[in-house]
Amino acid sequence: MPTATATATATATIAPDSARYARCIEASKRIRWDIDRDVIRGRHFDLAHKFLPDGLSLAHELPFLTPAQRLFYSQVQGRTYANMFGTIERYIGVKMLDVSRTHGFGDQVAFEALVRLTDEELKHQELFRRIERLAGEAMPPGYRFELSGNDVAAFVLGKCSWAVLALTCHIELFSQAHYRASIDGAAGLSDLFKDVFLFHWKEEAQHAILDELEWVREDATLEPAARDAAVGELIELIGGVDGLLQVQARADAAYFCEVAGVDAAHGAAVESNTLRAYRWQYIVSGALEPRFQKALGELTTEAQLGRVQAALAPLLAYVGGCGEPALH
Repeated sequence: MPTATATATATATIAPDSARYARCIEASKRIRWDIDRDVIRGRHFDLAHKFLPDGLSLAHELPFLTPAQRLFYSQVQGRTYANMFGTIERYIGVKMLDVSRTHGFGDQVAFEALVRLTDEELKHQELFRRIERLAGEAMPPGYRFELSGNDVAAFVLGKCSWAVLALTCHIELFSQAHYRASIDGAAGLSDLFKDVFLFHWKEEAQHAILDELEWVREDATLEPAARDAAVGELIELIGGVDGLLQVQARADAAYFCEVAGVDAAHGAAVESNTLRAYRWQYIVSGALEPRFQKALGELTTEAQLGRVQAALAPLLAYVGGCGEPALH
């Protein structure tokens, strides 16, 4: 049995990363929430309120819309925003459960942290399924979410771990940025919609830390040639995500125009603006996050980073001036 001195010495020499996993566990226990008790609380969506603020929906970029149309535009995008997270989290849960197995007979603190993350992602998926049902009850018929969670997961998980963890870190960082910079302080938003992303943000804050730890850990196992190939696969994932956004932007623009009575002359502008908003929400805002830029810069060579930046350049150009540090 170890002596008190030996135990103290072992504790003092715990790797810093293990301590970070432990802090994530502590936070997970402290902020644990329940879908019905804490988030939904018997409420329904009131269509007198926005779902997404203009800083995310870019509704203000369409001057021909009436106030009622701008309100509905935010609700269409907000419904997709919730569905998009539910879809993304399908692959994240599977990936992090797989990653946790590498700790199964080693660092049990890290193992517990990642199992907790997986459990929370499963809860998030159920939350977003519930939100879709509530949105469907409140909004006019005809909305279609075109993306299959299983198909998206199959595409993403077909890439190497380094690329998948990079994408996951990017997603969970931008979800935090959106809440802090835009959703939290926005006036006129649905209280229910705001609470969904408040509670989502509370747990995603720990998830982003774990994503980064696992990304760095995976990077340490790669030879230079494998890392170079992984950067290529991250670029393929960016292109794949953009393809999905184009599909959903078309569907959402068509639904919005039909229900809101937007004339055909303005339909192309609505579709273009919707794609611009989605590229901003799901790709560019995360790519511009300082924490993501720092991590990517530390794990790539100058040439590899340049390849990623070149892949992002057309999207940055398309998004244009909405890519400000503040999302309001």
